[in-house]
Amino acid sequence: MQRDTKKHRKAYPAVKDGSGRRAGARKKKARTVSLMASASDSNEIVDRILSYYRPLKKPVTLRLDADVIAWFKKDGKRYQTRINEALRKVMEREMKKG
Repeated sequence: MQRDTKKHRKAYPAVKDGSGRRAGARKKKARTVSLMASASDSNEIVDRILSYYRPLKKPVTLRLDADVIAWFKKDGKRYQTRINEALRKVMEREMKKG
């Protein structure tokens, strides 16, 4: 849908040079990218990617002792996240042993 108003014609002047660009439009500069990387660069990239990594969450029903839940809840909200972090530490420690 093209508007035919004077305001529209001023904002978007007609193409005059046949290049497909608006009159007065600038050409985009070409960007160059270096493909050379060192080992430290790749480590930084991996670290950056891992910092954005979030494991998938799966809802489960889990029956825990009331005192355990109360202990995690005493620090306020996000107690489920703290429970998950504690379980992850145990899991990683077990994986290192085995």
